[in-house]
Amino acid sequence: MRIFGNLFDASEKSELSEVCLKMFETPSISVEKIISCGQSSAAGFYYDQPQDELVWLLSGEAEILFKNGKLVPLKAGDGLLIDAHELHRVERTSKNPPCIWIAIFGNFKQDVPLKKGT
Repeated sequence: MRIFGNLFDASEKSELSEVCLKMFETPSISVEKIISCGQSSAAGFYYDQPQDELVWLLSGEAEILFKNGKLVPLKAGDGLLIDAHELHRVERTSKNPPCIWIAIFGNFKQDVPLKKGT
């Protein structure tokens, strides 16, 4: 058994940089809790990740900007699946309340999609 603590606890927040806490990892999947407090990606920087990223925003508000110009606003409870190598950046995160994210990295295209209502 492993106890992780409360997902909504943002006591480790920092206004200097995002806090990334690795919660779980196997060779094919990893789960991180990320706490953002007003941070955004550096000007001109885009993430180019080798795995798909399934992310949920548990608290706060944020905006993700994709290289194709699409801006996705997120509020607490919203989720987003970002395909591997889909260039994106964190455009904005709220300070109060801070953003608490759960990010799951893996190869999700190999999985069978969920049927509606499941």
